[in-house]
Amino acid sequence: MGRIAAPFGIKGWVKVQPYTEDPGTLLDFESWRIGRGEQQTHYSVEDSQGHGKALVAKLTGIDDRDAAFALRGQEISVAKSDLPPPEENAFYWSDLIGLKVVNRQGIELGTVDSLMESGANDLLVIKGTRDYLIPFNAAFIGKVDLAGGTIEVDWGEDY
Repeated sequence: MGRIAAPFGIKGWVKVQPYTEDPGTLLDFESWRIGRGEQQTHYSVEDSQGHGKALVAKLTGIDDRDAAFALRGQEISVAKSDLPPPEENAFYWSDLIGLKVVNRQGIELGTVDSLMESGANDLLVIKGTRDYLIPFNAAFIGKVDLAGGTIEVDWGEDY
């Protein structure tokens, strides 16, 4: 959901770069998981506020600039169970990663490796026999079957 960008001040506050469309989304959670991969630590958020396109936050146990500096570059996540269910025809990116991508001709193009923002549309990054960048919008995306593990796309194998 974001990352710790830098210390903010001398009392342990951190500057946060949110990865969400609405930076204030992180302010809705009372605790964050901070770390990389499996090495994550839970922190309670004592206080937080918007700061331009970023946020600043005070985490329990992080009481000086050195402790805040030690968190620099760490990823911020929240438990998936704490997230609201997505709206109809909306998906969390993490739910799409790993899905098999098949075009309308039944040809498997690969699997979703990641997603990225491009300004106009979010893009599915597909890894297979070759790489594809497919806009994630109704013009190209057919059925998304989370339970079946597939995404149908209107995309040629030679695009």
